[in-house]
Amino acid sequence: MKILVVVDSIDIEDSSGSKANVALINNLVEAGFDVLVYHYTQKKIQLHNVKCFSIPERKVNIMYILSRSQRLFTRHFKVNLALFFEKFFGFSFTFFNDTNSIISAVKQSDFNPDLVVTLSKGTSFRPHYAVLKLPKLHSKWLAYVHDPYPIHYYPRPYNWIEGSYKQKERFFLAVSQKAKYSAFPSLLLKDWVGSYFPNFIKTGLIIPHQIAEYEIKNNVFPAYFNVSKFNVLHAGNLLAQRSPKGLVEGFNLFLQNNPKARNEAQLLLLGNATDHIQMMQEYKKNHPEIYISDGPIAFDAVFLIQKNASVNVILEAKSEISPFLPAKFPHCVEANKAILSLAPYYSETRRLLGDDYPYWSEQDDVNKIARLIEQMYLLWKQNPDNLLLNRRDLEEYLSTDYLKKVIVALKSN
Repeated sequence: MKILVVVDSIDIEDSSGSKANVALINNLVEAGFDVLVYHYTQKKIQLHNVKCFSIPERKVNIMYILSRSQRLFTRHFKVNLALFFEKFFGFSFTFFNDTNSIISAVKQSDFNPDLVVTLSKGTSFRPHYAVLKLPKLHSKWLAYVHDPYPIHYYPRPYNWIEGSYKQKERFFLAVSQKAKYSAFPSLLLKDWVGSYFPNFIKTGLIIPHQIAEYEIKNNVFPAYFNVSKFNVLHAGNLLAQRSPKGLVEGFNLFLQNNPKARNEAQLLLLGNATDHIQMMQEYKKNHPEIYISDGPIAFDAVFLIQKNASVNVILEAKSEISPFLPAKFPHCVEANKAILSLAPYYSETRRLLGDDYPYWSEQDDVNKIARLIEQMYLLWKQNPDNLLLNRRDLEEYLSTDYLKKVIVALKSN
């Protein structure tokens, strides 16, 4: 089967979404499909054993001129015109130029795919907008929906209303109606998005974020990581809605209750945390058992530490529901270490781990977090292997074999 993947970015360092997209692409190739990737990374990037084409930005057209003129105006006069124009047109001039660039490149391709997969990141969905403008591809189009869209359809506390929300609603309604297939990384997300765009319930299937082969190029631990300690790791950006306060205070309470653990336990927070800068500076100053990075860490280093930590933390926002499957979930499963899930009761992470999984708490329940860390610490003291995750069911669910079954079944219907 020939598969054309149209994707925003294949730079694994720019976002968790790109990491998830690259893992999916790699597993499509590993599954034996003939895959061609058209990407708009705007960097010269080649994936190992994957045919990739970097889509060039079109620069001789009115949208390019308007987008650059708007940027210069904003820079000079300190007035952001983007919100004004987007309220009327729905999207920025840059968005239109980007999608036109993608459309032009795909039109010129002589690759005749059996399936066209669109992958995006964040709130972009540029590949989806581009393929929507190519009706000849709709009968073989699988629209992968990684997050709710538009932003006001996110669950609280992420949601807010954009001035251009009506145009974005119409765009995504068209995607739901025109794409022959749709896919979601989680069952809860399919149900959530399908409640706003019902056709996704008819066309949707679940393709979770993937465990994929990744070679760590540097196997040297950074100075701040002592592999012999009881290491509790949170890796990833701490968005404004993902407050680490409950985790940090829970860890400190665990230390207060277990003074002897101070010399052999460490909490590591690796990633961007600018939304919590004041809190983090205070923790840095007063809590030597907590290591906080000064910004993003290269994926190579993070992945090495994930595989050698005692506990990997998945921290989600305080909410009634979290329908997302975090992009780090496959990495944590592959690391085969206990996962401390700090998430709402209704969350995809908790659903996959199971109702009887012992290490789950709401993200702000300090006392419970402290108790769970203490339980894991005492097990670690007996034998570090007591904290192995050992979930073959999840490894299979996130594997190339499962992905292949889903794609083959899709085309046989």
